Amino acid sequence: MNERPNHDLIARHIAVVGAGMAAARFAERYRALGGTARITLYGAEARAPYNRVLLADVLTGRYDAESIALPTGDAQLRLGIEAVAVDPGARTLTLADGRREDWDQLVLATGANPLLPPVRGLRRPDGAGLRDGVHALRTLADCARLAEDAGRARRAVVIGGGVLGVSVARALAAIGLTVEIVHQGPHLIERQLDAEAAAALRAGLRGLGVEVYPANRARAVVEGSATDGAAVELANGYRLSTDLTVLACGVRPRTALAHAAGLDVGAGVVVDDTLATSEPHVYAIGDCTQHRGTVHGLSGPAWEQADVLAARLSGADPDALYRGARPLARLSAGPLEYAAFGDAHLDDADQAADPGLDVLRLTDATRGTYKKLMLRDGRLVGAILLGDLATVGDLALACERDDLLSDRPLHLLTPYGASR
Repeated sequence: MNERPNHDLIARHIAVVGAGMAAARFAERYRALGGTARITLYGAEARAPYNRVLLADVLTGRYDAESIALPTGDAQLRLGIEAVAVDPGARTLTLADGRREDWDQLVLATGANPLLPPVRGLRRPDGAGLRDGVHALRTLADCARLAEDAGRARRAVVIGGGVLGVSVARALAAIGLTVEIVHQGPHLIERQLDAEAAAALRAGLRGLGVEVYPANRARAVVEGSATDGAAVELANGYRLSTDLTVLACGVRPRTALAHAAGLDVGAGVVVDDTLATSEPHVYAIGDCTQHRGTVHGLSGPAWEQADVLAARLSGADPDALYRGARPLARLSAGPLEYAAFGDAHLDDADQAADPGLDVLRLTDATRGTYKKLMLRDGRLVGAILLGDLATVGDLALACERDDLLSDRPLHLLTPYGASR
């Protein structure tokens, strides 16, 4: 995407629509970098910003709600009230209670909604929300409802075997439930893991009491009867008995506000390398954005975008640009831990078609570890670590630097090796 003209101006008031992870990061970094404008965060949730990546660990009791709170500098928080309209020309924001707020610069950090799969029986008969026993996990309120139901349950089915699905399944198993994952993809977390890593992860989950059904599609949630309990019905007709069902099928950017305001919207709110939208003085960061055709939906890119925009708008680095990200998928709590980034999920056919690609794998079945490096023309382009994350920081740094590595890359798999 071509860069648009610089829309920056000296602002007295920066309005941030959203009070999630990206919004909190922007507010904190803006003030830390010397920005002087007044910042207001408008959040639909009644809670102050928190780290939603840790919700599964709140479910297990490892953290409580207060311990995952995020700093916001000295930003004013307007919580429990939704922004319903934006007028870029007048530079006003309309709230659900009818009040209008003026702004000099606007940052859209509206986040994303859980994606509901095309499965029959998810909603109440009147269509007003999910039926009893069916849950999404996106907010602390979702987490509290799921924890309450889980306390009365013995079995759970998680629909979706991505990062969130695996995290939730692990958490439910940790509090004593028998858990089954139904995943439409060929293997777990196929966007970041290769088949061998996914197989090792599946074995680890089985050891925790979690069974996985890859390459299977859920088609209905069937209500229980006097003789049979509730169940998730698969496309082949097989039924998995369950007391609760958790939907972990990804997210969809919240773009309705931007669309109604006349902004450029694709899969997400379209931004350039400055995080500017198609309207002057309006920016977007986080899960709601589409940058260079990509919607990330992960916390790492969201925080990177927030950092770049804070540097620009505070004046600390007016020329800062967001060039994209190599998202890091990570689970590092409990007996299972993994990290993956870059092109490490490519399969053997992809590798065979790329003569410049070198692959290094180390597997230790006894310790349950799997490590994989992907190098293209001597530069690290991806990695998977399963069961041992000691070198994840060094690997991520080596990938970010894009340095030409030695002809013995094995040192990247030893602690601190990449930083020597």
